[in-house]
Amino acid sequence: MSKYTVLFFLIMFMIGTDTFLISPLLPTLQEQFGVPTGIAGWMLGAYALGSALFALVAGPLSDGLNRRTVLLGGLLAFAVATALCGLANSFWTMCLFRFLAGVGAAFTAPQVWASIPSVVPGPRIARTMGIAFAGLAASQAFGVPIGSWLATASWQVPFWAIGAASLLLAVLAYAILPDMKPDMKPENGKAKRAALFRRYVPLIASGQARGGFFAYLLLHLGVGAAFAFAGRWLADGFALPVGQIGNVMIFLGLGNLFGSAAGSYAVRLLGSQPRVIVAGLLAAAGLYAAMPHLHHIAAATAVYFLICVTLGAVFPLVMGLLTALNASIRGTISSLANATMNGANTLGAWAAGLLYVQFGGYSPIGLFAAACLALSLAAFLRSGMLRADEQKQPLRSAGAAE
Repeated sequence: MSKYTVLFFLIMFMIGTDTFLISPLLPTLQEQFGVPTGIAGWMLGAYALGSALFALVAGPLSDGLNRRTVLLGGLLAFAVATALCGLANSFWTMCLFRFLAGVGAAFTAPQVWASIPSVVPGPRIARTMGIAFAGLAASQAFGVPIGSWLATASWQVPFWAIGAASLLLAVLAYAILPDMKPDMKPENGKAKRAALFRRYVPLIASGQARGGFFAYLLLHLGVGAAFAFAGRWLADGFALPVGQIGNVMIFLGLGNLFGSAAGSYAVRLLGSQPRVIVAGLLAAAGLYAAMPHLHHIAAATAVYFLICVTLGAVFPLVMGLLTALNASIRGTISSLANATMNGANTLGAWAAGLLYVQFGGYSPIGLFAAACLALSLAAFLRSGMLRADEQKQPLRSAGAAE
């Protein structure tokens, strides 16, 4: 395992741990700051808002600058803002620091996906993508429980620990990452630099890119809907207490971790990345449709584990295909993918709430998730992203768009 692979895994582990950490700490923070349940969720939403909004700016900005510099700046901002969360003395200061931590994450995480093809040899890109995604899965399985354990000493400790660890990662990234400057074609003897938001033009102009991102939105829409009410389903359907639901979630995180690490082996087995994506989406859609009808907790957990393994293998491959659309705007692509994921997860949670209340159970959510994944596969196929490389249509460069 290369030094870059280890670095990217650890960065995504820290970002994932910080993302999920507020959820188990929410009751403690609500009591600490004396806020009602109705607005307590802003301590989670502020982070997602900062990440989603600034991802749209961070991507195009990074494609015109040294990607190493952008990643380091984002990681430093993330470390400082997360540490400041431990010093928050009111609900609104906590929301502010969580928002700033989300902004830092928006400048950091997309640079990981955009940097991998620049520093890793072609045959190892898919494997490195999978291991970086495994960092997110590992944060769910291990990072959040560790953060909860640290919080037994004081609610501030997890934030300080993540901030300190992220600062050390910034030092490590400074030491080992090479410069990744933009490749700007000269025009009339001068380097041509695309305007900030004009870097989205090649994606908007390409039917393949539009179809690919629509498919990506549908994929996260289904997955987000299913996951948002998984805890409620486990409580209502199997009468599990909170502690046991947490154990199931850890188990699902391990499935995602295993799938992310095993994605490259699945490619070798089936022969190509598109085949793994097609097989994975078909399998996950079928499992989502069947899962709500299982009446034994062991069987339901096993099926959901298989779903997490399958999607853990699919997500890095899909991200690899998206970032390969145009090498000159990988940061823009990665950031747009991040914003698409956050938006789809939000819409998915809203849709799941409506379905659960209106139809009285988890079965319609499972069918909704299955339909979203089936439509996602159809959109990927229609876009041409799953064709052989020589059959794909190249995107115009960011410079050519001007």
